[in-house]
Amino acid sequence: MPSRQPIRYRFLAVTIAAAMAVAPSISLACTRLVYLGAGNQVITARSMDWKSDVATNLWIFPRGMARSGEVGPSSLTWTSKYGSVIASGYDISTTDGLNEAGLMANVLWLVESEYPKFDGSKPGLTIAAWAQYVLDEFATVQEAVDALAKEPFTIVTDNVPGEKRLATLHLSMSDATGDSAIVEYIQGKQVIHHGRQYQVMTNSPTFDEQLALNAYWKQIGGTVFLPGTNRASDRFARASFYVDAIPKDENPDRALAAVFSVIRNTSVPFGITTPDQPNISSTRWRTVADHQRKLYFFESVLTPNTFWVDLKRVDFSPQTGKVKKLDLGPDQDHTFAGDATASFREAEPFKFLGLPM
Repeated sequence: MPSRQPIRYRFLAVTIAAAMAVAPSISLACTRLVYLGAGNQVITARSMDWKSDVATNLWIFPRGMARSGEVGPSSLTWTSKYGSVIASGYDISTTDGLNEAGLMANVLWLVESEYPKFDGSKPGLTIAAWAQYVLDEFATVQEAVDALAKEPFTIVTDNVPGEKRLATLHLSMSDATGDSAIVEYIQGKQVIHHGRQYQVMTNSPTFDEQLALNAYWKQIGGTVFLPGTNRASDRFARASFYVDAIPKDENPDRALAAVFSVIRNTSVPFGITTPDQPNISSTRWRTVADHQRKLYFFESVLTPNTFWVDLKRVDFSPQTGKVKKLDLGPDQDHTFAGDATASFREAEPFKFLGLPM
């Protein structure tokens, strides 16, 4: 029986299938989305998908911390202007976090990333501290974009801990106004997508190609059909549809529940392994940031509870604020419930992964 699907849909379907067929295989696949709700509510959520334990813990960093790009004598240096609560990776990098001004930063895998050569002509910044630099320095996405557009440093990458391949990441930012930006390095050039409309980010292909692929699903309509696989482009389509389809509830707790339901919908079931598709990795944990109420939620797939950190209750002052750590345990299996702000304990800050000095 001949297909009754419009010709333009059939053409786009062929195009999207071809693009997905040649998409590079990767072993980390995360999703990030921004919800723009009623009463100026802004909530950002992300999932961390990885093939093994990423050894994540939560950290509190006060203002006034002296930082280094950790790449030798030509390292970028700065002193943190804003305190933050972050989720670490292997306790050598910042993967995700919210600062006291309401700015959130997330790094996700992008195998197509190619960074400029580090030749010492500009200060160097280890990729492990890229998100932390943004959280330390800026209150809004606009401030960050204005500064990053001047390319004041060169990103320097290194091998993923325990693996023989370079970390290739792209950066997303969102703030309390609902502004958003995606920063990528493609063929050695920085590319910034800036605007409230850039609510969703996943992985391969590059962000401009993700937008083009998602245009197909928008024409189909999410109430008619949505792609259901764990591929990055499919998760992008689902997150894009649902983040705008969920109700704009005036009750912030209901809004949070809706956002959690979307990020869970784009997660990969725990324990799934697909040998011939290494881009499919189990979701390890999820974070959700309520920008207005300054609440940072954490949910491990191996514990029964969701808990949060209340940034309004944290002492971020450089005089009396302390670096503190919440030990989440192997595979983030330690159980916390409700407000866990008081459960953090003083600790020495971790050292960002960098080049040998």
